[in-house]
Amino acid sequence: MNSDSLFALLAAFLYNQPNMNPAKIFIAEDERFLSTILANRLKKEGFAVSQAFDGQEAVDLLKSERPDLIIIDLILPKKSGFEVLESVSKNPDLNHVPIVVLTNLGQESDIEKAKSLGASEYYIKVRISIDDFMNAIKSMLSRFQGSEALQVQQ
Repeated sequence: MNSDSLFALLAAFLYNQPNMNPAKIFIAEDERFLSTILANRLKKEGFAVSQAFDGQEAVDLLKSERPDLIIIDLILPKKSGFEVLESVSKNPDLNHVPIVVLTNLGQESDIEKAKSLGASEYYIKVRISIDDFMNAIKSMLSRFQGSEALQVQQ
C-alpha cells in the first residue's frame, strides 16, 4: 500500500468516526421517565448527557460539571429550579452557559423570574413535542457555537 492510499484510508476512517467532542448537556429533571427519554434522544443526536434528579444534586454536580447547555425543570425536590438557576448565575464558570427551562409552570411571573435568573429559553412541557424540543436545543447550540466552539454531531 502506498502512502497516498494509506492517507485516503485514514481520512475515510476519521471522516466516518463519531464526533470526539460532542456538546455536553446537563439535565435537571425529577421525572425519571421524561429525563430518560430526553437523555436517550440527546445521546442519539450525538450529545454527551449528564443528569440530576433533584435540585440539590444539580447544584452539587454543577460544581464540577462544565456543560455546554443546561436543561432544567423548575419543580424539583430538595431545591427548586429557581434556586439552581440562582446558583448557576452566581458561578462565573457557568453563568455564560445557555439554560433551557422545560417545566409545567406557565405563569407569566414564573417565566419572568426564570429569565431574570439567566434562562435563555422557556418551554412548557405540554406545549412542545420532543421533536420540536430537540430542534430547539440544536438551534440554540448552533447560536452559541461561535463563542464556545461547540461541536454537535450531525
